[in-house]
Amino acid sequence: MGFEKKEYEFLEEIGLSSKNVGCYVNGKWKANGPVITTTNPANNQNQPIAEVVEASLQDYEEALRACSEATKTWMQVPAPKRGEIVRQIGDALRAKLQQLGRLVSLEMGKILPEGIGEVQEIVDMCDFAVGLSRQLNGSVIPSERPNHVMLEMWNPLGIVGVITAFNFPSAVLGWNACLALVCGNCVVWKGAPTTPLVTIALTKLIAEVLEKNELPGAIFTSLCGGAEIGQAIAKDTRIPLVSFTGSSKVGQIVQQTVSQRFGKCLLELSGNNAIIIMDDADIQLAVRSVLFAAVGTAGQRCTTCRRLLLHESIYKKVLDQLVESYKQVKIGDPLQKGILLGPLHTPESQKNFERGMELIKSQGGNILTGGSIIKSDGNFVQPTIVEVAPTVLAVKEELFAPVLYVMKFKTLEEAIEINNSVSQGLSSSIFTQKPQTIFKWLGPLGSDCGIVNVNIPTNGAEIGGAFGGEKATGGGREAGSDSWKQYMRRSTCTINYGSELPLAQGINFG
Repeated sequence: MGFEKKEYEFLEEIGLSSKNVGCYVNGKWKANGPVITTTNPANNQNQPIAEVVEASLQDYEEALRACSEATKTWMQVPAPKRGEIVRQIGDALRAKLQQLGRLVSLEMGKILPEGIGEVQEIVDMCDFAVGLSRQLNGSVIPSERPNHVMLEMWNPLGIVGVITAFNFPSAVLGWNACLALVCGNCVVWKGAPTTPLVTIALTKLIAEVLEKNELPGAIFTSLCGGAEIGQAIAKDTRIPLVSFTGSSKVGQIVQQTVSQRFGKCLLELSGNNAIIIMDDADIQLAVRSVLFAAVGTAGQRCTTCRRLLLHESIYKKVLDQLVESYKQVKIGDPLQKGILLGPLHTPESQKNFERGMELIKSQGGNILTGGSIIKSDGNFVQPTIVEVAPTVLAVKEELFAPVLYVMKFKTLEEAIEINNSVSQGLSSSIFTQKPQTIFKWLGPLGSDCGIVNVNIPTNGAEIGGAFGGEKATGGGREAGSDSWKQYMRRSTCTINYGSELPLAQGINFG
């Protein structure tokens, strides 16, 4: 069955229809769960996009049995050969970049350049993983015992469970799956329940690559479904590593569940990120950066700038420019050219924005611009700037919307203290020209976040560096650097190639 609306016809180019099966199990599309409708957040009342049949727990159990069998095949494929498969996946995504990016924008609500950029991020991760497939190196360690050698061996974990969120419905899969696959693991992916078409479209392309290479389809499994599927992944002892992206509240539950069975977790949770602008900063550069960091993705990035700390000497100058910039932000359909701010993802997100505004006003916040929803068929809200004291309780929590809290400081030490005063610890940035300020900010008495930037925004991280944060952000690290080690198990091996049995630490056992 085709799509009723012409603007959705492009979805047929990436294997989607008006009715879709949302579970890829053991190389076959099947699902026995409820039927849901996915909607366009820019016009959710009038424009349902398509129907999806979700996975049931029965489908999940079948998937895990097949996946457990497939690990025996996949982990024995040489790593460079696994890298070749990931390269082909990257090429398949590259060929459909525009359509996939458009789908991300349509179903999630971010503007089209961001949607395309998100899919490009998976392509980049594929390229990164191809090179990595020839560099899964262990160490050779000098032994204190004669005729002995010590070395490290890195082997696959087996199965990696990946639970992703709506705000980056494809990129976070790429961070995990590309590394997990080249490391020799099978992947079980539960996409966000509100972006099932992204999950299905990406899986179809990956499945085609596996089929073309005559590999078991169970190497990559995807499941569209609700919390019960995520709970099953967290509880399943057959899944040694669970990567979860979402709120700190849910992440804590996932961590407790996985830890109870001695599994491992990668957690990418809430952010409450600050940008500090010092008195010597490049003001024009800083204002542009704040606008992108606070308004981009309608404030629905974990790296969104939520707190702006301004030195008292440049406070009014920066604020005046920023308020004027906010008034010029074009709001509307994220697929239209020139739009900078699309809708929030769901009607509930819009209600959370309203509740957040009432709370901050009740705690003394002064709204300088914005602060209201935009009455339309979509989930649109005004980009908002609020003057507030750093001690206000509402500032300590993450409001997933384009709301920026602005506060004043006198000294660098005060600014760092405010930056570090929240429970989250993902991303942070400072704008300054002074080397002594930069290196204090980067050092042990500086930012306590996992991402610490200078003269760039809090968002827009590159894949070459490990992504993740501290404290209530979960402590996980994904994508670049040496993050691949989390997807493998390390064995320290000692080999005696002599005829004697000397013991370590000089122990003589007779």
